[in-house]
Amino acid sequence: MSDYSLEKKKWLDGSLRKLESKEAPRPRIGVLAGGTDAAPLYGPDDLTGFDPGRDLGFPGEPPFTRGVQPNMYRGRLWTMRQYAGFGTAAESNERYQYLLKQGQTGLSVAFDLPTQMGRDSDDPKALGEVGRVGVAIDSIADMRVLLRGLPLDTVSTSMTINATASILLCLYIAVAEENGVPRNKLRGTIQNDILKEYMARGTYIYPPRPSIRLINDIFAFASREVPKWNTISISGYHIREAGCDAVQEVAFTIADGIAYVQAAREVGLDVDTFGAQLSFFFNVHNNLIEEVAKFRAARKMWSHIMQERFGAKTERARALRFHCQTAGMTLTAQQPLNNIARVTVQTLAAVLGGCQSLHTNSYDEALGLPTSEAATIALRTQQLVAQESGVADFVDALGGSYAVESLTQRIEIEANKYIARIDELGGMVSAIEQGYPQREIQNTAYQYQLEIERKQRLIVGLNAYTQDSPAVPVMKIDPKIEAEQVERLRAHRAGRDQSAFAASLVAIERASRGTDNLVPLVLVAVKAGATVGEISDVLRGVWGEHRETLTI
Repeated sequence: MSDYSLEKKKWLDGSLRKLESKEAPRPRIGVLAGGTDAAPLYGPDDLTGFDPGRDLGFPGEPPFTRGVQPNMYRGRLWTMRQYAGFGTAAESNERYQYLLKQGQTGLSVAFDLPTQMGRDSDDPKALGEVGRVGVAIDSIADMRVLLRGLPLDTVSTSMTINATASILLCLYIAVAEENGVPRNKLRGTIQNDILKEYMARGTYIYPPRPSIRLINDIFAFASREVPKWNTISISGYHIREAGCDAVQEVAFTIADGIAYVQAAREVGLDVDTFGAQLSFFFNVHNNLIEEVAKFRAARKMWSHIMQERFGAKTERARALRFHCQTAGMTLTAQQPLNNIARVTVQTLAAVLGGCQSLHTNSYDEALGLPTSEAATIALRTQQLVAQESGVADFVDALGGSYAVESLTQRIEIEANKYIARIDELGGMVSAIEQGYPQREIQNTAYQYQLEIERKQRLIVGLNAYTQDSPAVPVMKIDPKIEAEQVERLRAHRAGRDQSAFAASLVAIERASRGTDNLVPLVLVAVKAGATVGEISDVLRGVWGEHRETLTI
């Protein structure tokens, strides 16, 4: 035992125990992933086999533990990308214009459920949902209005869209080209991560295997045609929102990434080409130290996986770049102004953890869609951290902290155990089909809720320090927008070239039964006026719809 370890044991058995015999520590059950408590003190003896040169390296160099850029925010700040979209395309466009004037540096589009599920606004299954949780986009006519006057040649756009990602990407390309912006200049991201939908979110359409085929088609198309676009945002965010812990978020997200890379390689795509267009999307919770460690562990793991498992040679393909969003599930409807403080802590964790872009939730999102005032405060939170806190002046400011390095190491070890188990089950697609990650998430979420109900985990304003608080303004969506959207959709259908439209759907149907890349055909179809629902219905007719079944 080293001299330090001996001295630490004396301190634990002496000074600390003496004080705690008089003053018991407050309860901290479930503070860290796995339901364990933080140690009272971290030191070099907690870093088993730790080698700074091997395990940390330097920022901008493999294994990227310390960040994907050598200078990080000392050169350029992260992209401040506020997630927004509601009602009609015109209303959402107004919000984007407003946020850009307030200093937002990237667009992030929220689509309504019918758009996400491949249903047009006049579909009976869309009734009551049009424009509710995002913007309704049925056709190229809507996309023209959504993007009207926006600087598509300079701003990057993230679109939270999955099952219908190929269609929305094609709509974006079509409108950009109408406005004189060539597709090879476009910058942005489509989420396009269908595997996490089966695990946590539920906005899937087709079964997993044809969905993976469609993702491969996007990879192949974008690598040639839209080289600056991130073709997928492999998303742990929604897995965490469903109730998993930090270790599970890293493990299941990276396992999804492994599945996508493996599938792409199996159809002959080059890992260094499509790998350079992969990005990730993580949640950020209130435990600042654990969250920083989570991001560092994920970068290190992905770098090794891409090199050792898939033979990636370029640093670009090995570097895990990620967008981050503050945790919606931590926001409370009780005392909603407290959420500003929560989001501030989470913003610090994201920045200290090295995110490339960030969305900060608005304080009123536990009650409804954010108002303009609340969205502005959320954006100002990022700007205050960037300009006034000083943390952006340091590269990996917490690197070398015994606590951070210990948790980084621990998260990596525990996440790799999950990945090994998923490999045993035949990979992530097979694991999902067997219900493995779904059960793990559900079990963790149940335990988390029990801790809140038993007051083992204190949530300010919810089960601790409760009081009545004044009501805050809540944004309301006018129900008449649904009827108006349906009218616009029907006018669009009536005005298109029916022959070209019909031929475009026939071509998609034929290709979906074979192996030809579908994306160029979808692009032709949206330019011919085909709608999101019509294209989705063609693929439904060939591939069917996914029905969730869990093995208990």
